[in-house]
Amino acid sequence: MNRTILIVEDEPAIAENIRFALETEGFATRWHALGAAVLPLLASEPIDLVVLDVGLPDINGFELCKAIRRQYPVPVIFLTARSDEIDRVVGLEIGADDYMVKPFSPRELAARVRAVLRRSQPSIDTSVPPGQAGFRVDASRRQIAFYGQPLVLSRIEYEMLALMISRPGRVFSRESLMARVWDQPEMSTDRTVDAHIKNLRKKLKAVRPDLDPIETFRGVGYALKAEQCGSV
Repeated sequence: MNRTILIVEDEPAIAENIRFALETEGFATRWHALGAAVLPLLASEPIDLVVLDVGLPDINGFELCKAIRRQYPVPVIFLTARSDEIDRVVGLEIGADDYMVKPFSPRELAARVRAVLRRSQPSIDTSVPPGQAGFRVDASRRQIAFYGQPLVLSRIEYEMLALMISRPGRVFSRESLMARVWDQPEMSTDRTVDAHIKNLRKKLKAVRPDLDPIETFRGVGYALKAEQCGSV
């Protein structure tokens, strides 16, 4: 069955170019010009990835991505006319899996879609212990629960957290995390890693405000606190 990509873009010419590139690569596509249609569609149809324009006429794409992330684990790639690093960091911090600045090559976007979907398949070592620091990892479904509460994670957030769960106490440098998790690590920065860690901490604290399982080693990287490891 072909993977279905939802394109949320208010400029018909851009949307048509994206649809052509994706369908040429064998994907099925759906297109909506307004963000209001996205959540109802995700609730009613199987969508494998969302290509989301930040500058929609009815809702800010960043806000829509937050709403998607609260309910669905579907990967999101942002399209935007903004090239500032802060905008890219904000987009990744709220859960986007990739970020493309207009103008862009539709063929490159199709390649990024394929890469994100490929990385969304189970790839973390399936020998991850079932319970570490209150975590449960279901590698086959790419889901992580924290003290019984399923976490809604982006693809990158899942990969980072599962990696740290598999090696509690080990310090992963930012460069190591980028090399292991990102499709194009050379396109990421230390701030990008920090943004994802900040987002993970926020989601973990929403479940257990009294705990902070991720430890920062200033100037080095991050680790899952070994002393907090235990059964769920």
